Amino acid sequence: MFEEITQKFELLFKKIRGQARITEANISETMRDIRRVLLEADVNYKVVKDFTDRVQQKAIGQEVLKSITPGQMLIKIIYDELVSLMGSTRADIKFSPVPPTVIMIVGLQGSGKTTFCAKLAYHLKHKGRHPLLVAGDVHRPAAVEQLKQLGEQIQVPVFAMDSEFDAVKIAKNGIEFAKKNYRDVVIVDTAGRMHIDEEMMREVELVKDAIKPNEILFVVDAMTGQEAVNVAKEFNDRLNFDGVVLTKLDGDARGGAALSIKAVTGKPIKFVSVGEKLDAIEPFYPDRMASRILGMGDIITLVEKAQKQVDEEKAKKLEEKLKKNQFTLEDFREQIREIRKMGPLKEILSMIPGLGSSLRSVDIDEKELIKIEAIINSMTPEERRKPQIINASRKRRIAMGSGTTVQDVNRLLRQFEEMQKLLKQLNRGKFKGLKISF
Repeated sequence: MFEEITQKFELLFKKIRGQARITEANISETMRDIRRVLLEADVNYKVVKDFTDRVQQKAIGQEVLKSITPGQMLIKIIYDELVSLMGSTRADIKFSPVPPTVIMIVGLQGSGKTTFCAKLAYHLKHKGRHPLLVAGDVHRPAAVEQLKQLGEQIQVPVFAMDSEFDAVKIAKNGIEFAKKNYRDVVIVDTAGRMHIDEEMMREVELVKDAIKPNEILFVVDAMTGQEAVNVAKEFNDRLNFDGVVLTKLDGDARGGAALSIKAVTGKPIKFVSVGEKLDAIEPFYPDRMASRILGMGDIITLVEKAQKQVDEEKAKKLEEKLKKNQFTLEDFREQIREIRKMGPLKEILSMIPGLGSSLRSVDIDEKELIKIEAIINSMTPEERRKPQIINASRKRRIAMGSGTTVQDVNRLLRQFEEMQKLLKQLNRGKFKGLKISF
């Protein structure tokens, strides 16, 4: 995510930090560099101009010129303005005081709109809500079936009607169904087109007028950059939507849409989609996103991802095992599974401050984790608990059963042995007072 723009900002910050004094001359030079970085990231030209003007105006102030570390102060100004550009604070869904809350989802075909409906339902379900999905896309035959399948996967009911009914009728009946069945959130999927046309816009306007949604979310593919911003503006002019959802953000190396869309439409980004899995959705926090874009990591989101996956009962048992030096290969396998649930490993590690840039040239192969798990799966329960009994013939059997080599098995056993030694040393207090920093 944002790899290109992050790399350029990191180089720029290195240059800023190296300056002993901040003067009007080098502030002007820095603004030219920032302008180039943002334009290359496909950020709207007017947005870039306004952004650099604001940074320059604040940077020329006395608080920078008199600062002990002027470079750091300038970086903070850039960060603060980036946060402001993307909305300053988290904008949440406006829930109705009288259920159900009706959320209408709009956007072009291919933007990931139908999948987002299911992701949002899954997200809200885990927040204690009782959502209902309404299949209101009557133009794409596969859309209704797709939503039904997604609903089944997340165990959320889907309201659908025969294709002869129009979108307005389906949406209204879906809301009535929700009221009768005690569903407190209704998520209405609507039809998309390959491009904006009058027929499409008229239909979504009619649905809006008929159901009077509490929230309209516009879904757009972040990878389309400046085009995403243009489409968002047209939709907003017609529908006056409440918020934006950026999909496929994990594939967006530039960041143009994320940095432009709030300034151009005046509407906040509320959610981002960062993967194909149905739990790959994140509420949008401008401060956290600015931190990621500038290569400063995002430790809060990382902790939240970990908390979602951690079973407290399992965590307590693991802690006891670690204290008693009883950590086994079965426990190791369980930890690998928990890590993989959190998302792509490189993405997780990039959230740790200071690690992002050092990992850029490192090829982190997710298949290695799968391989390790396969090797452990091929062991007997006794072998997992007592790896010291694994002799040459057992290694050959494990390698054959896991589709790996004896060398792979040996490597895993060596790594696990080193890990156990380290844990023993930690328990003996050898590393007491050890401070780990990034």
